[in-house]
Amino acid sequence: MMNDKAKELGMNDTTFKNCHGLDEDGHVTSAYDIALMSRELLTKHPEISNYSTIWTDTLRDGKSELTNTNKLIRNYSGCTGLKTGSTSLALYNLSASATRDNLSLIAVIMKAPTSAIRFEEASKLLDYGFTNFSYSSFGNQGDVVKSISVAKGVDSEVNCIYETSPSFLIKKGEESGITYELNLSESVQAPVEQGQSLGSVTYYLNGNKLDSVNLVAENSVNKIDLMNMTKHIFSKWFSLLRI
Repeated sequence: MMNDKAKELGMNDTTFKNCHGLDEDGHVTSAYDIALMSRELLTKHPEISNYSTIWTDTLRDGKSELTNTNKLIRNYSGCTGLKTGSTSLALYNLSASATRDNLSLIAVIMKAPTSAIRFEEASKLLDYGFTNFSYSSFGNQGDVVKSISVAKGVDSEVNCIYETSPSFLIKKGEESGITYELNLSESVQAPVEQGQSLGSVTYYLNGNKLDSVNLVAENSVNKIDLMNMTKHIFSKWFSLLRI
């Protein structure tokens, strides 16, 4: 089961031979795969940080005390975890995560000769990421991008909104190179369902595609019921004739 999940996450250099992580022939992984697994944990189960950032805690009504083995929790600004590990063969290892200014990074250190070195090297990697990159936002989920006309609808227009927030990892100083292309028809045929895909916005950095964000309908627009409208008009007309 663990190996199936590893393959599902793209951890192609990982083979689990046990569930506890202790040394065993053929039990292998890579720094990249540990980063993939860490990202999955942090994004799908963000509440893990509520526990991985605890420095000390007690058990058995205070009779026993536990101290977090991840020293970066106290020494690195924005640290959110994540996991230390060491064995006689693997030596000292660390998956370190941190968040600053909406940018979250993961640094993985494997086979460090000492515990102190793994923390030093992880700090250097995180420092490099925070110094050179930013997570830039170009809008928010639900923001209105444009209104388009609705043919044969009870409303003449519908707002097109971002389905997700257009935010990207960008090297600092390159923000001015961001351009976008709007892929959207001038009109849509009724009926329109709330959340219906209407188009997209594609973002580029210096001509290279970053990603596309879907544009969806902010609300539903029903189709005009011509039969009922005709009946209503004739009813009004006959009422006027009787007057």
